[in-house]
Amino acid sequence: MFLSFLDALRSAGIPAGLKEHLVLLEALDREVTERTPEAFYYLARATYVKDEGLIDQFDRVFAQVFRGVVGEAALGGDIPDAWLRAVMEKYLSPEEMAKIQGLGDLDTILSTLKQRLAEQEGRHEGGNKWIGTGGTSPFGNGGYNSEGVRIGGESRHKRAVKVWESREFRNLDSSRELGTRNIKVALRRLRRFAREGAADELDIDGTIAGTARQGWLDVRMRPERHNAVKLLLFLDIGGSMDPHIRLCEELFSAATAEFKHLEFFYFHNCVYEGVWKDNRRRSTERTPTWDVLHKFGPDYKLIFVGDASMSPYELTHAGGSVEHMNDEAGAVWLKRLLDTYPAAAWLNVLPQAHWNYTQSVQIVRQLMGERMYPLTLDGLDEAMRELSRKR
Repeated sequence: MFLSFLDALRSAGIPAGLKEHLVLLEALDREVTERTPEAFYYLARATYVKDEGLIDQFDRVFAQVFRGVVGEAALGGDIPDAWLRAVMEKYLSPEEMAKIQGLGDLDTILSTLKQRLAEQEGRHEGGNKWIGTGGTSPFGNGGYNSEGVRIGGESRHKRAVKVWESREFRNLDSSRELGTRNIKVALRRLRRFAREGAADELDIDGTIAGTARQGWLDVRMRPERHNAVKLLLFLDIGGSMDPHIRLCEELFSAATAEFKHLEFFYFHNCVYEGVWKDNRRRSTERTPTWDVLHKFGPDYKLIFVGDASMSPYELTHAGGSVEHMNDEAGAVWLKRLLDTYPAAAWLNVLPQAHWNYTQSVQIVRQLMGERMYPLTLDGLDEAMRELSRKR
């Protein structure tokens, strides 16, 4: 099995060799870790993976070869796991949907949810009040309510004011090579080259002219050309962004190749008081957004990549985030970032024809001063021209 594991790693592009294979066998023989699937997973990952950008490939191979022997952590919280299993997806006519009334603002929805959690005594399926699956209740999953709180599961309608569940997001793979060079060409419009650093390129014309003028060999060197543009890249991850992972990976790969001074951070739906570098540790290893504002100067260009589709409460209200109780509204943090980095743009993965149908997209466009562009070649080209004009 271990040899097939090694072959699978190589096929996935992970540079694993016989040396790493023997090291793993020796470590197992000496029992350097506990005899648990989790311990073996971390031992194998530490042995074979030398670049954190390859961890996702390793995880996929490990799950395939060992058939998922490392189980996923159970969902936390006080809500019974059985309730989170959708047993039906109820389809309603437009007339039926129009009859479903929301409960009001976010505070009312959350206080009502708390009250029903205290009152409810068992599992419930269907209906329009209790927490359960299907039906038209504002709370639960697998049904329909235009202003509800989805608790676990997956939503066909993809509409909820707040979502309670344990979700894992995958890091974007910076090693993915583009199938086309067009995105790289578009990004190059933003590049501004400067002569700086050590001289390391022979200046042939200068050497010839200097030698002729001096009468002896006068070697002249030309300073290396450096990309002087500094770029901050904020990437929306998870949820409604999952269908666009490949496109975002291609953009991420191109940006990594084109810009020497590149810093990236992940966020979900909207930037709040913390962002992160690793989605596996997004709950424990966050970077305060204030630290980003203080560390990186206003000479950085700022690019957001996301669909801007979310509950309007996430932008307009404290406590509106789908994953935590944020003390300040998302719009407050977006404004702080834009005040610090005036050269900013938002690249939207959604087709531009759909923007007017989502309230949150319109709010973000207004906050961005209409500097929102579709993540297409034309949109990229237009965004890079806009950022090049900002100093």
